[in-house]
Amino acid sequence: MQNLGAKLKMQKYTRRTINRFSLAAIGSLIFKSIPATGQRRSTLKPIPVILDTDIGDDIDDTWALMMLLRSPRVATKLITTDFGNTKYRTRLLAKLLQKIDSANVPIGLGLDPSDKPGNQSEWLGDYQLGNYQGAIYEDGVEALIETIKSSSERVTLLCIGPATNIAEALRRDPSIAENARFVGMHGSIKRGYDGEEGPAKEWNVKVDPKSLQKVFDAPWECTIAPLDTCGLIKLKGKRYQKIFNNNDPWIRALIDNYKAWLPKADWLEPKPNFNTASSTLFDTLAVHLTYSEKFLVMEDLRIRVTDEGYTVLDEKNGRVVRCALGWEDQSAFEDELVRILTNRLG
Repeated sequence: MQNLGAKLKMQKYTRRTINRFSLAAIGSLIFKSIPATGQRRSTLKPIPVILDTDIGDDIDDTWALMMLLRSPRVATKLITTDFGNTKYRTRLLAKLLQKIDSANVPIGLGLDPSDKPGNQSEWLGDYQLGNYQGAIYEDGVEALIETIKSSSERVTLLCIGPATNIAEALRRDPSIAENARFVGMHGSIKRGYDGEEGPAKEWNVKVDPKSLQKVFDAPWECTIAPLDTCGLIKLKGKRYQKIFNNNDPWIRALIDNYKAWLPKADWLEPKPNFNTASSTLFDTLAVHLTYSEKFLVMEDLRIRVTDEGYTVLDEKNGRVVRCALGWEDQSAFEDELVRILTNRLG
């Protein structure tokens, strides 16, 4: 094991060099050496999670990242960046992790490693991957595959962006479905954005429906947070002030990113007041679903993904997907979200 450790260490992105990693080494070392990050002790064994994220477009990925890393119920084993422009996304992710002393979490670049300016570039500045003190793998899809296959426990694959990386991982190695479950922020069943009646083409599905079709075709358990529930999550009033006025370094990094991002969010109408409310925090519900269904009305529904990007009910041709279709207590969820983000659990 000592030789394996040395071998993997040589394959990291270090502060001076960027290299490919050893597939033989990554899995065993990740699961033995990476502890849960930013977490209080829990009586329950943390669930191993891989996060796949298109961080850097909508700010909810950044909120979800902080929630995931601070939840005592999960242990983050790898984070992969998704849906194009992945060098920009990886630079942003690396800087965030380093800011919050979480550089022990490995990162994998997704497909299309371009580096164009994004909605959080103002906060990112000229931060480069060579500055990251942890491991960054050039082929994030291979890292994802090997992490799943090397785990002694079933891995929860948490996807909060389009399912592009996940579909490619299944294409390369369909056997990953034997040791993983899929949890995603995807779709719209009966309600659309902002609670509008009727289904909508939800962004993560609309931009790459064929990838989610492949994910739903795989023989693993699938759970989704659709717009029906996640599209209603916003922090305001006292809840938001507990975040906004908090001087914790994690929270300051989060709020600074929100401030840099908000002027770029041209699609928001009306825009939230930065001083009093968050934008919609879609992805935080998917984080919650990695370890709990509390606060929610869950239903097993037969869902089919259309080529146009709808997630439709189809009793004949759909596959069973566990869906967070309604709220039992949204206020209690938002209270818990604030406690996790401010590290007040336990």
